[in-house]
Amino acid sequence: MMDGREFVASLVAGGMAGMCVDLTLFPLDTIKTRLQSQQGFYTAGGFRGIYAGVPSAAIGSFPNAALFFVTYECTKSVLGPRVSTNKAPFVHMIAASLGEMVACLIRVPTEVVKQRAQACPSMGTYKVFIDTIRQEGILGLYRGFGSTIKREIPFALIQFPLWEFLKALWSWKQNHAVDSWQSAVCGAFAGAFAAAVTTPLDVAKTRIMLAKTGTTVASGKVLPILTNIWKTQGIPGQM
Repeated sequence: MMDGREFVASLVAGGMAGMCVDLTLFPLDTIKTRLQSQQGFYTAGGFRGIYAGVPSAAIGSFPNAALFFVTYECTKSVLGPRVSTNKAPFVHMIAASLGEMVACLIRVPTEVVKQRAQACPSMGTYKVFIDTIRQEGILGLYRGFGSTIKREIPFALIQFPLWEFLKALWSWKQNHAVDSWQSAVCGAFAGAFAAAVTTPLDVAKTRIMLAKTGTTVASGKVLPILTNIWKTQGIPGQM
């Protein structure tokens, strides 16, 4: 079990790491959102207003990442001592999945506002938030919750066991624990691989969040959206 000091360390370290990553890579996230939007990259803003939606990310990234890492580390500390070493990947999968589900309580509202501001930079974050509340109510902030879960859990199931495996392998090769930079390299490789595999699900999530209220896409059904993209745009449309 985690003690109080470990809990606070996971909370603060996870939150700070998540916030730094989200804000540093925000321009790339904006480009990704506009490329995935149904309206097309240039219609969604192109390279203009590359920091549109950043207030939403700034507010949500710390608690989102903190919730994930606290849940992840707590679950590992509870289940880890109860299973054999060869079953450790399953512990990492369960911990990562639970972490993603809890974090989505904050991540989804943040993503809805952020992505809508990114795809319509002239509106601004505050106006997007107010318009969403007026037109769809509080539940509008959670549009795409199911599709986000369907994307985040496979992502976590791939990323975190792979990250832990790469760290263990590197540690075994050099006969001592990995340094922080080595852990970062392992994490970068694992994250890139997981992102590549789950990109189609991410495209579907983005289109659900950006769709106009009342449309078929806004209903949140992932498979019909991916099928339609496949028929109209082929594989490139899902990447």
